[in-house]
Amino acid sequence: MATSQLLAHIILLLLLLSFFLSVQTSAAAGFAVKLERVQNLTDGKTLVPAGGSYTLGFFSPGVSTKRYLGIWFSVSNDTVYWVANRDQPLGDRTGMLIFDDVDSLVLLDGSRRRAWSSNFLAAPAAVVQLLESGNLVVRNGSRDTSLWQSFDHPSDTMLPDMKLGKNLWTGGDWHLTAWRSADDPSPGDYRRTLETAGLPELVVWHRDVKKFRTGPWNGLTFNGVPERSWFAHKYPLWVTTSPSEMTYGYTAAPDAFLTRVVVNHTGAAERLVWDVGTGEWRSYFKGQRDTCDTYARCGPFGLCDAGAVSSAFCGCVEGFSPVHATPSSQEVKDSAGGCRRDAPLDCAGGKTTDGFKVVPGVKLPDTQNASVDMEVELEECRHRCFADCSCLAYAAVDIRGVGYRTGCVIWKDDILDLRFIDGGQNLYLSPPALMVSTCYCYPSIDPRTLALVVLP
Repeated sequence: MATSQLLAHIILLLLLLSFFLSVQTSAAAGFAVKLERVQNLTDGKTLVPAGGSYTLGFFSPGVSTKRYLGIWFSVSNDTVYWVANRDQPLGDRTGMLIFDDVDSLVLLDGSRRRAWSSNFLAAPAAVVQLLESGNLVVRNGSRDTSLWQSFDHPSDTMLPDMKLGKNLWTGGDWHLTAWRSADDPSPGDYRRTLETAGLPELVVWHRDVKKFRTGPWNGLTFNGVPERSWFAHKYPLWVTTSPSEMTYGYTAAPDAFLTRVVVNHTGAAERLVWDVGTGEWRSYFKGQRDTCDTYARCGPFGLCDAGAVSSAFCGCVEGFSPVHATPSSQEVKDSAGGCRRDAPLDCAGGKTTDGFKVVPGVKLPDTQNASVDMEVELEECRHRCFADCSCLAYAAVDIRGVGYRTGCVIWKDDILDLRFIDGGQNLYLSPPALMVSTCYCYPSIDPRTLALVVLP
């Protein structure tokens, strides 16, 4: 019995010694694993999760001497993905992050003026931790629920398990905002959002002007990003549509390398993956990738082909001609100003009587002003469009096949931002009546095929 008690005391002493040494080592190295109430983090000290993948601390970007509180990848110290005081930099190294006694994270400058703060509901055992996911959280003791988290306040970068989109109850949203420049993390002119009018799709904006869109979500991917197949097995995408929110995000497989999606100060949206062998970031996708990714490059009813010669990127779908046609512009298909019908719709009793002609491999057009019904199949969608002479186009929504309804999206406005794309989807046209006798028309459509139908 005495031997057992002695052994228990020895084990307890070893555990206490191990804990003491770990605390001393952390302090000596200048990093902590958490902050508790009334503790602080000064410039030069850092907060690091147990796995060590990310670091919270103070930094100066590029050639700037201003100081910011941010989080970066530990393998790449100059890759900062979250910044607290984007609008209010500190002038020197006297800044301090305080976890105060009224349950708020507060960043103070050397004069103890507030540069940034984060408020949340009070909790008796609140603690601040940087998780191995890269998420800075405030938790009530050991509970998993967060009182506040940095993932709800993204900067220019999206990590696995973050989300973009809208809270449909509160009207709030999650979006990325680019830095002003490589040396200035203040909010710039470019942002990336998940658009929720029509079908979900990712859009890069320059101020209030659309610059690039990914194409709509089709149940598997965003229609205009064929590169997704390169990384889908490691970083699966998801879109959630519910009464409370419409959001997009991605996860990372357990054996996947570090990754990030960033919108940079030039307006480029890019997915990068850390290459352990070279110690550098490798680009897996970057949009805009070519001139056809410029939003509405070819105007209403125009069709962009990045593989064409530079003078002929823009063409018109069959049955349309350039709006500003001249003998020379007809020769090179110069339809950057958009296209118009060669003949009016053939309507009888308010219904169109035109047939269908296929244009394969396109990114579907902007759905901002389109109507969506997820509860019908594509054949019903076709009938609806035929029954309404104002229907300009329709498509299936979901391409996953067996077990899923195709859904229906209908356009009654201009068709914008249409382009050829590798792995794109079929476009079905209803040519003017004068062309029907010479076209190969489709009396019905396989409901498993995602098809866009444009009625010129």
